[in-house]
Amino acid sequence: MRHLPGEPHTLPGNRTSLAKYSARNFQFEVSSAVATITLNRPERKNPLTFESYAEMRDLFLTMAHANDVKVVVLNGAGENFCSGGDVHEIIGPLTKLDMPGLLAFTQMTGDLVKAMRACPQPIVAAIDGICVGAGAILALASDIRLGTARSKTAFLFTRVGLAGCDMGACAMLPRVIGQGRAAELLYTGRNLTGDEAERWGFFNRLCAPESLLKDARALAAELAAGPTFAHGMTKRMLHQEWNMGVDEAIDAEAQAQAICMATNDFHRAYHAFVAKQKPEFKGD
Repeated sequence: MRHLPGEPHTLPGNRTSLAKYSARNFQFEVSSAVATITLNRPERKNPLTFESYAEMRDLFLTMAHANDVKVVVLNGAGENFCSGGDVHEIIGPLTKLDMPGLLAFTQMTGDLVKAMRACPQPIVAAIDGICVGAGAILALASDIRLGTARSKTAFLFTRVGLAGCDMGACAMLPRVIGQGRAAELLYTGRNLTGDEAERWGFFNRLCAPESLLKDARALAAELAAGPTFAHGMTKRMLHQEWNMGVDEAIDAEAQAQAICMATNDFHRAYHAFVAKQKPEFKGD
């Protein structure tokens, strides 16, 4: 079977290999079950285009069927994460669209966030330098965020006359840093410094710029060596329980944990513990 550049390779049982996936709008590689997505327009601080939004959305949707990716690392080239939507390739054209066209665009960008939240693999964002606009949303939609002291994160939609409620920001950001802090950032569009982001809980921890990607990949490798089916269940429940009461969440977690107890990884962990060995998880 022939494949177009960038097309996943379909395997029996609807499983997909991404090892040979050739991205058109960013760099992509898979090594030891860790996929690394690198936004790669460093001369412009890695802005997004219509095409990169769509390709990234489709790639994260495919992740649910990938047999060779257990964790994803998201980063930017050239000492910056992402400067948001490209002013010339997105912002300018948007001013010329009618309402149906504008809605199609905003729904497409929201679908990228939905795809990131729905893919079972944990996403580790490595954030250095500029992380603003839609770039800040990509960081927010990731599961774990590592940053640097020199990073600058801003939800700057109000600076261009838009509302702060973009791509799920008003739902996700208060849950990460709290309602009052989220309101301040979404109303003002101001920069959140690296130290402040770590203090507020937006960053899990700060890293040295020169070791940021290495640290993110090390964390990803640690997660990839764990019970990946169970990690996927943890991610699913973290998102699903936003809309549940505590009693509903307890019941849902009982069901999720019972499913995990039926996996081979759970049995491997038990037998390894009995034998005083470290379990070797295989994600089944």
